[in-house]
Amino acid sequence: MHQGSCHCGAVKLKLPSTPTVATSCNCSLCRRIGGPWVYFEFGTVEIQGHPENTAEYIQGDRTLRTIRCQTCGCVTHWEPIELKPGAKHGVHLGNFDPEFTASVKVRQFDGADTWKFFDEMPLNNDPPSEREA
Repeated sequence: MHQGSCHCGAVKLKLPSTPTVATSCNCSLCRRIGGPWVYFEFGTVEIQGHPENTAEYIQGDRTLRTIRCQTCGCVTHWEPIELKPGAKHGVHLGNFDPEFTASVKVRQFDGADTWKFFDEMPLNNDPPSEREA
């Protein structure tokens, strides 16, 4: 099991399994708080210190809450507001050992515009303009 925590240790996280892929998103929130994120079925990540040591932020379409430590301010995870079958939550890998996080492949996600992974988008093979040449 992989264990992590916020900077001050008030919120501790234990992953249910080793993730193979993480997501780095460029949406208006993620590009400010960073990442990468890994996703698990809601309730499978063990979280100590939540909610007694955390605060939440709800934005936009009001479908999830981003959770941070009240003491050190580190974002630890996000969770859905409405629990539906198959609901997921995201865990911020920045709270784990750097050697572990370096072992997880990170995919870049365009949450700001297309809602697609960049590696799945067609390449732009247009020739450079005269100004760029």
